[in-house]
Amino acid sequence: MQDSLLQVKDLSIQFENHNGITKALQHVSFEINKGELVAVVGESGSGKSITSLSVLRLLPSPPAVYNGSIVFHNDNTDINILDQSLTAMRQLRGHKIAMIFQEPMTSLNPVHTCGNQVMEAIQQHYTLSAEKAHAKTIQLFEQVKLPDPERIFKSYPHQVSGGQKQRVMIAMAMSCEPSLLICDEPTTALDVTVQKNILELIRELKIQNQMGVLFITHDLGVVSEIADRIIVMYKGKVVETGKAKELLANPQHSYTKALLACRPALHPKGERLPVVSDFLEILPNGEIRERIQNNEQGSKNNEQGTRNEELRTETPATGTKLLSVSNLQVWYPSKRNFLGKVLNYTKAVNDVSFDVYEGETLGLVGESGCGKSTLGRTLLRLIEPTGGEILYKGNDLLKTNKQQLKDMRRDMQLIFQDPYSSLNPRKTIGSAIAEPLMVHNIGRNDKERKDIVINLLEKVNLLPEHFNRYPHEFSGGQRQRIVIARALALKPTFVVCDESVSALDVSVQAQVLNLLNDLKKEFKFTAVFISHDLSVVRYISDRIMVMSKGMIEEIGEADAIYHSPKSEYTQRLIASIPGVRR
Repeated sequence: MQDSLLQVKDLSIQFENHNGITKALQHVSFEINKGELVAVVGESGSGKSITSLSVLRLLPSPPAVYNGSIVFHNDNTDINILDQSLTAMRQLRGHKIAMIFQEPMTSLNPVHTCGNQVMEAIQQHYTLSAEKAHAKTIQLFEQVKLPDPERIFKSYPHQVSGGQKQRVMIAMAMSCEPSLLICDEPTTALDVTVQKNILELIRELKIQNQMGVLFITHDLGVVSEIADRIIVMYKGKVVETGKAKELLANPQHSYTKALLACRPALHPKGERLPVVSDFLEILPNGEIRERIQNNEQGSKNNEQGTRNEELRTETPATGTKLLSVSNLQVWYPSKRNFLGKVLNYTKAVNDVSFDVYEGETLGLVGESGCGKSTLGRTLLRLIEPTGGEILYKGNDLLKTNKQQLKDMRRDMQLIFQDPYSSLNPRKTIGSAIAEPLMVHNIGRNDKERKDIVINLLEKVNLLPEHFNRYPHEFSGGQRQRIVIARALALKPTFVVCDESVSALDVSVQAQVLNLLNDLKKEFKFTAVFISHDLSVVRYISDRIMVMSKGMIEEIGEADAIYHSPKSEYTQRLIASIPGVRR
């Protein structure tokens, strides 16, 4: 008991509203000791974030109704979190218990500098002058290994990279030397090298400060490298718990087995990825049961094996160039003199040349800021290049007029990284998917266009009744399916997928990757698949192109790049991929 830091016993949380009662957590119990990192793993909706928010009582009550107990051991005193006043909780939050939130851009205030926000947290709990708080902030920035701490101190959140924003959030959380640190998906959507650095930093801080850590994630590969114990959650319940190495080496629950099996790194290109529903079923009474492998299931598996073989042996490309890029440049002015003359440029894309062949999927990988998304958007002329040449089906895209470009864009589509921000929250998804049909005069009337949209919804495994619903009524995975349907509405020949699965749960990611493979075979489009995750790109791509600092490091067959990289940069990217097995 003397090393125990947090004890959660029989915690149940339900939300009451006009639609009835939603049970978010059901009888959750676990313990965290000093110097121990406990990871909570599960899909979206499993109750991970609800658990973390309840420890700090950040869930508004009502509508949240708590049952059970959350006991925090502080300086030989037991504090029942659920019994504390709001004033007492304000003293605990950020001081004894700190939290790193999932999305640093929305957690940081855009109108205050990074340094001032950390100073505010320090001065909230300590009586320090502005000068001393400034010095402590700079020291924290150095501790979390931010480059040029003074510059970051004066910078606003939009002026620093995603990895740097996450480090600012860690510095803020560590500013009062908490006993317990809660990390809610701190590495989601970060590239693998930044992710590795963040994980190493959290591990170092845990050891230095003998701090307990509650680490929330959906990625078992991430926690395999840092967790002491793992708690697996599914639909608000703890289904399995144990020491990290033992649980990952020998999972007992079918849900844990499913999470491990869904990872693309374990499967060859084209093989259909398993999903959670392949491993378990939910009975009418709510009980979770492992699916029995009977003869019928074995027959289905044989059929699936044949399907996988067909996918693997299908010729991916025709050998005909669809897109040819020569010496492409995208430069942005970064420094001007007092007369406005440009003195220096940021070279986002710097003298890039490559070809894309009909029917292939070309994977584009690299760290944040390497120029991946800029290159993808420039190929569609959503960003105007500084120089170079883009030939699409032999036509020079940079010499087309507006009408020609509009006609060509019908044939070239983009699947955006964040489906929620790329959908209009005031439009139903039916209207959103029908809009490009109207722009390009497809369909004789609204009824015909609605039929086309419903057919597309069914192709991406959504229902006709979803036509009149709004984006906020769908999960992240469903929204990703919606933007895929919208991109394919015009039956394009060329599609750019910009980080389209980077922030999805591993099981939802598997569903979307399976869907893209199916749709690619049906619609026969060519794709450039942009991602920071080399294991995903290796699974879905025929060839891989690696970018660094606006230039191409290497390009080649997917398996050759993944298993035998020639560039030191690519070797470092692959070495940074977290995972149980590769």
